[in-house]
Amino acid sequence: MTLVLVKNSPSDDLRRRIADAGALIFDVDGTMAETEEIHREAFNEAFVAVGVDWHWGRRIYKELLRIAGGKERIRAFDQMRRSGPPLSDTVVARLHRIKTERFAALMAAKGCALRPGVQALLEAAWKREQRVAIATTTTRVNIDALLAPVLGTDWETKFAAVVAADDVARKKPAPDVYLEVLSQLDLPAASCIAIEDSGNGLLAAIRAGVPVLITRSLYFHDDTFNGALGVLEDLGELFVSGT
Repeated sequence: MTLVLVKNSPSDDLRRRIADAGALIFDVDGTMAETEEIHREAFNEAFVAVGVDWHWGRRIYKELLRIAGGKERIRAFDQMRRSGPPLSDTVVARLHRIKTERFAALMAAKGCALRPGVQALLEAAWKREQRVAIATTTTRVNIDALLAPVLGTDWETKFAAVVAADDVARKKPAPDVYLEVLSQLDLPAASCIAIEDSGNGLLAAIRAGVPVLITRSLYFHDDTFNGALGVLEDLGELFVSGT
């Protein structure tokens, strides 16, 4: 049993454009894997560990995901509170550090599979010697927690560029991660394709001049993605089981 590209759904033009791109640039959370529920659990465990009387349910977390970056979400939620002194920078940093540790531990204990079609698209790109990169607002520790179990501990060597949260000054929807990836790849933006799941990711890539393919995710499924090359439920739509 092998994986072969579907004809006519999605369009052959889109499939050819993916295959002919100078590089495929992947977002991570929500795009490569549905990690956000594990992130949310890790945040809530960090709040308990530090003694902060917060709990993020799905509704509030969906709102907070409009803000890129873990520390930024903590600060935003802190500002949303109607009473109490603001958290100090020290407490915010401690919360984020513990959250990152808890995320890694939860990933190790539970695992998180790549979304449908992700590994197939990666392997197809590597087989045709197409360059693949990562542009994300998560940390390298979090990327490693996801990719090391499924792609091997040497996963980073398989990517032509990896740009994460701490590598740039501004997070998505600013274009910084994409501009840095393009600089490392030394490729024109229009020759690449970004693969994203959120409106912020779409804006970041478009602002850098990179065409975008959207794969809808749990938390951003109902977003409007004006300007995208295409919108898929998941990358598995590019493939079908065959012989």
